[in-house]
Amino acid sequence: MRSFALFTAALAYAGQATAISVTGAAEGFAKGVTGGGSATPVYPSTTAELVSYLGDSSPRVIVLQKTFDFTSTEGTTTTTGCAPWGTGSACQLAINKDNWCTNYEPDAPTSTITYNTAGMLGITVASDKTILGSGSLGIIKGKGLRIVSGASNIIIQNIMITNINPKYVWGGDAITINNADMVWIDRVTTSLIGRQHIVLGTSASNRVTLSNNYINGVTSWSATCDGYHYWGIYLDGSNDMVTMKGNYIYHTSGRAPKVQGNTLLHAVNNYWYDNSGHAFEIGAGGYVLAEGNVFQNVDLVYESPVSGSLFTAPSTSANTACSTYLGRVCQVNGFGSSTTITQTDTGFFSNFAGKNIASAAAYGTVVASVTATAGYGKI
Repeated sequence: MRSFALFTAALAYAGQATAISVTGAAEGFAKGVTGGGSATPVYPSTTAELVSYLGDSSPRVIVLQKTFDFTSTEGTTTTTGCAPWGTGSACQLAINKDNWCTNYEPDAPTSTITYNTAGMLGITVASDKTILGSGSLGIIKGKGLRIVSGASNIIIQNIMITNINPKYVWGGDAITINNADMVWIDRVTTSLIGRQHIVLGTSASNRVTLSNNYINGVTSWSATCDGYHYWGIYLDGSNDMVTMKGNYIYHTSGRAPKVQGNTLLHAVNNYWYDNSGHAFEIGAGGYVLAEGNVFQNVDLVYESPVSGSLFTAPSTSANTACSTYLGRVCQVNGFGSSTTITQTDTGFFSNFAGKNIASAAAYGTVVASVTATAGYGKI
């Protein structure tokens, strides 16, 4: 009887180890990413074990089957911050990180603030890693993920990252990518974040695909003091190619995304819904092709002036310009209770030559497909 029980347990463990695998494959610029490949899955049970697996030098498939709560793991810090957007209860306060309040908001009211120290710096993710959530169980709370210092070939799929000092700007980012390559972020939900939900820093992050993610901007504290998170997606790399496809960007008020540095962005079949400010902010060195997207209840689809370049796929005739470098005609965008956008810069289209380009569906299919697939817990 004991032998049978052990045999049954072994079969159950083997089933667990093979049941979880990556769903689909990356489209666009990060096409071909393999992450941890065929490595035997590991199942961390503590925050320390998760940190160790993520940061070691071995190819790994890391399966999250619980909530990993880092909120109190590094204690709290009490210091003087500032209130640059007002002192109302719905306004975010700012941590004086790197003397930001001192240097940039010297006239703002000061405030004593206490934040969770763990949120300030994300967990390091080394090369050749796949991070997978099991069903709706894979949650990281109180700390983000950080892909930096030359890390490459990374897949993050079907997890939630949440509750990183949401009251405080500079309180932490959900996902940071900087000096990296071949990164695929897919079906990830981010919510209640102090600063950026996704940020690509000023070093080259090279080839990145952001697909089927749910950027949930609902919050009790924001820089616009209205319950809409301002710090959404910030793309600022020196040599970045970013595909954004099938993402649901909800209840934000700005920087969704901000694009500058030297960043080529292909934004295709995304769904922006309920934005109280602006979606795109395009600075110098930002090159944006936006096609087949839906903008619903978005006050400003892009903030003026556009200092970079933008092609908005405004009409069937204008969209034939895509054929030479994308191999197909671009798809028009759809608008509902939103400002429409018409800008037809094409001088940057040659940057797409020879690259992996995501497919595009007609905008009429986007709302149903995005709401059915975006975010964690749906595979």
